[in-house]
Amino acid sequence: MKRTYLEFEKPVETLEAKIESLKKAHDDHPTIDVNKELNSLQEKLEAMQHKIFDNLTAWQISQVSRHPQRPYTKDYIEAIFKNFKELHGDRTYSDDPAIIGGLAEFEGQSVMVIGHQKGRDIKERQHRNFGMPSPDGYRKALRLFKLAEKFSLPIITLIDTPGAYPGIGAEERGQSEAIARNLYVMTELQVPIISLVIGEGGSGGALALGVSDRLSMLEFSTYSVISPEGCASILWKKAEMAEVAADTLGITSAKLKKLGLVDEIVSEPLGGAHRDYEVTMKNVKQTLKDQLIQLKTTSIDELLENRYERLTSFGQHSHSEK
Repeated sequence: MKRTYLEFEKPVETLEAKIESLKKAHDDHPTIDVNKELNSLQEKLEAMQHKIFDNLTAWQISQVSRHPQRPYTKDYIEAIFKNFKELHGDRTYSDDPAIIGGLAEFEGQSVMVIGHQKGRDIKERQHRNFGMPSPDGYRKALRLFKLAEKFSLPIITLIDTPGAYPGIGAEERGQSEAIARNLYVMTELQVPIISLVIGEGGSGGALALGVSDRLSMLEFSTYSVISPEGCASILWKKAEMAEVAADTLGITSAKLKKLGLVDEIVSEPLGGAHRDYEVTMKNVKQTLKDQLIQLKTTSIDELLENRYERLTSFGQHSHSEK
């Protein structure tokens, strides 16, 4: 697959093109020694990537979180879980492909894994509605939540959506009610719930899978009540202010961790998760494993109490004495 570069990655693209050209020249003429120049270019490339990715703005991070080659829920399921059996339908209206979920095995433990799913090409993106679920998707997730509780299975959710679909049909079928019911039910589920933001965490569409005992974010993912473009359009009446909006909203993993809204940040390879799937999957797997071990040793009563305290602590502020 041809690598896609974001606008601020153009210097990286240029340098990598030089490296590839040098490698090709060596392949065509094996007698030419290019090692010294190649090593020099690779050192420059690594230094350049660090300079860029160690200093990303919130707006640039939002672009990385949407990168078209970033791993999606299906990629994580295939790499981390075993014996995945997808379950379909909400038993009320239809099956929404923007959310996938089912039974799987993780580290010898049966679990229920549920996540948003975007598409790789135009056809799949349309089929999955660009990862924007309808009420049917959230009711399917709700059905799987209750099924997991019935059989005492831990729940793992993978969040990656621009937001819930705002179409007329979705609203007619009760989009807000479907999201609200998920929030309500998830607070009381008597099984461990682990949530991980792997890309975009867009508003209530993300939160409907995000009420959990442990919430983690990949390093270059985002979590926000509204997209930077949407915020800019409302506040300044022009989408060009999206960069300012992204910084104002505080959408990054580092910012949300500092505010106490996120429990853990999962490191990504240099350049983002799409640069090295293997490293990304290894980091995610270890995080999920550690959190699941920790939660399994907690009694249900304590689990529910901790979940309630965690959720109700959001938004509280301590005022220092003047």
